[in-house]
Amino acid sequence: MRIDLIVAEIGSTTTVVNAFTGLKNGRPRFLGQGMAATSIVEGDVTIGLRRAENNLAVTLGVSSLEADSILATSSAAGGLSMTVHGLVPDMTVNAAREAALGSGAVLRMVSSGKLRPHDLERVRDVKPRIIMVAGGVDGGERETALFNFERLTEVLPGTPILYAGNTDNIGEIRKIASQSGVKLYVTDNVYPSLDCLNVEPARQVIQTIFEEHIIEAPGMARILETVTGRIMPTPGAVMAMTEKMYDILGDLVTLDVGGATTDVHSVTHGSEALRDFQLNPEPFAKRTVEGDLGVFVNREHVIKAMTPQEQAQLPEGYADALLSVPEIPEDDEQAKLIRPMVGTCCREALSRHAGRMVELFTARGRRTVVRGRDLTAVQTIIATGGALTKLSGMSNVIHEQLQTVGTERLYPPENVRVMIDRDYLMASCGVMVKAFPEAAVQLLSESLMQI
Repeated sequence: MRIDLIVAEIGSTTTVVNAFTGLKNGRPRFLGQGMAATSIVEGDVTIGLRRAENNLAVTLGVSSLEADSILATSSAAGGLSMTVHGLVPDMTVNAAREAALGSGAVLRMVSSGKLRPHDLERVRDVKPRIIMVAGGVDGGERETALFNFERLTEVLPGTPILYAGNTDNIGEIRKIASQSGVKLYVTDNVYPSLDCLNVEPARQVIQTIFEEHIIEAPGMARILETVTGRIMPTPGAVMAMTEKMYDILGDLVTLDVGGATTDVHSVTHGSEALRDFQLNPEPFAKRTVEGDLGVFVNREHVIKAMTPQEQAQLPEGYADALLSVPEIPEDDEQAKLIRPMVGTCCREALSRHAGRMVELFTARGRRTVVRGRDLTAVQTIIATGGALTKLSGMSNVIHEQLQTVGTERLYPPENVRVMIDRDYLMASCGVMVKAFPEAAVQLLSESLMQI
């Protein structure tokens, strides 16, 4: 069977392949999906990919499947592992962090100020795929970024470094990189002036670096030989599609509960009524990733994060019963065991993503400000990821979590529209959005189901 496109999503625990046709004639159609456990433990992610492709062929009732184009997203083997190093925590460090997370990165370390020997040891132990150095507004402080860049080239000379700091340093940065043999990428300053975030250029460069250096994951070099187009970090693809759907749905949040992490993506300027109270600038598109909230890899952490009331409702021997549940639940009984964990992941991840109203005492007296992300203008929540799309009743789970939040949290309203990505297409549509923008929007819109 010959089709237009296959998109593979190689996750930390599950590999998904989606088949599409009609992209070239303006009548896009989702044909079907195959799934298998990701085969990292077998030393080669292509093993799990082939199993997912075989599962897809069985689903479609064909003996073989060929595609004109093959795209892929990946978060396997730690995904896009990065460290970020800036100057001031609430300014350049925060801006660099937003750029890294928005691109789909998994942050292993974030630091501010000059790196000490202990900090450099931590970076070496983390072994990031990309290092990002920022610091100083344009025309401002220069020494910290130069110092950090030079030290990092000495510690990890084989790791690519992205410089996104004070533009006055670029000449010296290029000279240091040339002398040390480090692969250097340069982009616009992520914090060019006070109260100004400029994270989009850095996000785009980070994804380019990821595509160039993805071969570190076991077996990924063979996948590079297979694909005909892009390989994106899976969270970056989800963010790209969240941003695209803003034009259709308005202010929105995407919840992505996976086997290893829970990601929250929001695209919003926040409430106009609260804008003047914002303590620090926030990006239009923001992502947070919770590495301790996953329904397979981090089950023990999720159980500990449950409230006493939630833990009291768990069946006896719950933790032991979970041990027999594989990456992909095989029946209703196994799915039932996963549901309480999904609710906890949603609540904790939303709580960490959302901002709050706080009171500060200043020279002019007490002042109420917004600290963090204002989600009160959000009209739609999209639920994606294996857990939220494959289990029943997830819309009710999300609404229940929104109803239990304190008034100080800047959450979406209780009557927010919740839409389930029933075909689990969000990441696939995100990776195809540049080549087939209209098709990507149509396919995801058809997959979204409001309950």
